[in-house]
Amino acid sequence: MPLYPDLQISLRTDNPLALVSATRLALRRAGKDHGEIERFTQAALASSDPRDLCSRWVKIAPEPAQA
Repeated sequence: MPLYPDLQISLRTDNPLALVSATRLALRRAGKDHGEIERFTQAALASSDPRDLCSRWVKIAPEPAQA
């Protein structure tokens, strides 16, 4: 379960920087502390698997099925 299960992000790309950016935005919009957002950012940018790290902080919605 993510640290903030009430926050969910959804993306149409696998770009790791987009994922980190969307997670930061969700944290900011939820009013999370600047220090907490910075802690997430530093960990995400240093991670070899940003998707895994982001999923530990917020829910990542499944990608919609391709038609």
